[in-house]
Amino acid sequence: MTMDRAPSPLPWLLLLLSVTTGLVDAISVLGLGKVFTANMTGNIVFLGFAAVGTPGFHAPSYLVAILAFLIGALVAGRVGRGHAGLPLRRWLLVAALVEASLLWIAAGVATGFEMVRQSPDGHLYAIIALTGIAMGFRNATIRSLKVPDLTTTVLTLTLAGLAADSAMAGGGNPNMARRIGSVVAILLGAALGAWLVMGHGLVLPLILAGALVLIGTIACMIHPEAARPAVS
Repeated sequence: MTMDRAPSPLPWLLLLLSVTTGLVDAISVLGLGKVFTANMTGNIVFLGFAAVGTPGFHAPSYLVAILAFLIGALVAGRVGRGHAGLPLRRWLLVAALVEASLLWIAAGVATGFEMVRQSPDGHLYAIIALTGIAMGFRNATIRSLKVPDLTTTVLTLTLAGLAADSAMAGGGNPNMARRIGSVVAILLGAALGAWLVMGHGLVLPLILAGALVLIGTIACMIHPEAARPAVS
């Protein structure tokens, strides 16, 4: 007689991480001068605007964000491969510690940053780089986990799947709740992040984002499924 395996806690963790994506996007777009550090599509578009001299778009910010994101993803790829065959909870904890630490260091840097004047420049680029590395590390880690419809940062394919696989399109609505949950999570995170940034600056939302990542991951690690070997 076999026992049914308990449902994986990963979808719940990834929904919580989606909330932090909204927080980080609010921090970067509203506080760092129209730059994304959680997803890179917007930066590529903005970089194209900056390349032809469109007012209000500054190429250095986008280049720093993209480079930082790539560095974070590169390191995460090596870390993930190094944890292949080891308990999943160990890999998750390392990823959470890296991301939370980078976000909290960014919060420390943000204490001396003036949002209105976007100065000093060194603090601006440091916050962009730190959050970009954190989000690159996160994206590469989530990509390796291969949980369908929960990328935690990008919603374009999620929304496309929600419509294309709906009953109206003749589909069977696979993962509908998960897809809707992902959209709602990022929406809520963005709203909360905007409220915090506009009312309290960058430090509080950065601290909160890091705390949510770490607390959510620790809660996930307690689950028996987190003891299974990681695959990368």
